[in-house]
Amino acid sequence: MIRFQVSQMTCGGCARSVTNAVKSVDPDAKVEVDIPAGTVAIDGDASEQELVAVIREAGYEPSLAR
Repeated sequence: MIRFQVSQMTCGGCARSVTNAVKSVDPDAKVEVDIPAGTVAIDGDASEQELVAVIREAGYEPSLAR
């Protein structure tokens, strides 16, 4: 599982945008979004680099969560 900090997520629409971006490269991925914490946890087959790229394309700046 890869966990990203995505601090710009502030609403359900943001969460859907990030989820849809992830599913565009990994349709079977399990995506868990925590809006108050600003995190996204992804369990799937896409690489970290692929996920960062599509989340950025959706307009968000992900960083690996600690």
